[in-house]
Amino acid sequence: MRKLEGAYREAQFKHILSSSKNYIDEPKEDGYRSIHLIYRYKNDRAPAYNGLSLELQLRTRLQHAWATAVETMGTFLGQSLKSGQGESEWRSFFSVAGAALAIVEKTAPVPGFENHNREEVFAELASVESKLRVLEKLRGFAIAADRITIERGQGAYHLIVLDSAKRTVSIRPYPIARLEQANIDYASIEQRTKAGEAVEAVLVSAGPIDALRKAYPNYFLDRQEFVTQIEKVIGHGVPGES
Repeated sequence: MRKLEGAYREAQFKHILSSSKNYIDEPKEDGYRSIHLIYRYKNDRAPAYNGLSLELQLRTRLQHAWATAVETMGTFLGQSLKSGQGESEWRSFFSVAGAALAIVEKTAPVPGFENHNREEVFAELASVESKLRVLEKLRGFAIAADRITIERGQGAYHLIVLDSAKRTVSIRPYPIARLEQANIDYASIEQRTKAGEAVEAVLVSAGPIDALRKAYPNYFLDRQEFVTQIEKVIGHGVPGES
């Protein structure tokens, strides 16, 4: 990836590199790692756009898998995890996941993990993942996303129910006119969850799913990437190796 960065920096095109941010040597506290190259657009054939900012984000496969998982979970949970908002336990999971992948890639540690060794970080990741059942949710949401896309038009909203005991994912579509009923059904599942049943529900609109697919088309081609890598880390394997 550093070779790709160098190629862009040395490229002979008219766009002007105005600034850059290296979040690999200096990761964000939330675990985000990438290199951003910010250009000022310049094209004699399209002068109306000259001066506009153009940002390129360069990531390794593992870094992109992490970013994709953050976006996916944020979409389904209705939390702006990508912007550093949302429940603290979810932010904590992605922070330690980023720290673990930084160790695997032998890059700078994520802030807050400078004094943690490999075993400590991996053990913490396993603990948080077990509590939140992140991988189980990601698998279920990936299945749901595909089905929602196929069923597009049957419902503006979808109630997704993950049943851990039965290992099933069910999806109920609702038209706009039945949003109130969707909320009632969602609340009903929430009560079952609070009562101790191994079921969880999320209510999403089809719009964000479409946006997710457009923003991360590769996720739907290889949606197991993040799941597979985290499973290997938790098992103290090395992601990327066969």
